[in-house]
Formats: sequence, structure tokens, C-alpha cells
Amino acid sequence: MRVRVYVTLKPSVFDPQGKTVTDALHSLGYGGIGDVRQGKFFELDIDAPNADEARRLATEAAGKVLANPVIESFRVEIDAAVPAKAGAPS
Repeated sequence: MRVRVYVTLKPSVFDPQGKTVTDALHSLGYGGIGDVRQGKFFELDIDAPNADEARRLATEAAGKVLANPVIESFRVEIDAAVPAKAGAPS
């Protein structure tokens, strides 16, 4: 099962990379773009019997490894239509 994990800085954490991108966009004439926040994106192929178990495993991995819970938050999305790749570790 394909699982996507999106990790972003918490709103209270200053994002210098996002600020730099915002400033660059404004200097290029994209004044209508407001605040930009940067983040990380992970795709996990999880061999799980159902979507609930895949979500549980992805949430556990995100909380322990993929995100720093002090400064980052994350969300997990399941794409049950995409099976785990053959040979992916379980």
C-alpha cells in the first residue's frame, strides 16, 4: 500500500527557507503569493493487511524517524489503490 507522509514546520517555528522563497517570488512579480512554508515529503510502500494498519505503521515511523516532534508536524495519507512494490520489505 502506498502511504504519503507530509512533514512541515509547526506554525510557531520560523521558516527561513520559506521566507527566502517568499521574497524571491515577490521579487519576480508573484505578489499575490503570501507566506511560503517548506517541508518534506515521503512515499512509503507498506505491506499491510489493511489501510488502518498501514496508517498506524506510517504514523509510528513518522513520529519516531521522519519528523522532529518538537518543531515539526506531519500528516499521513493512504493510497490504497497503489499496492506495495514487489520485493518491498515488510
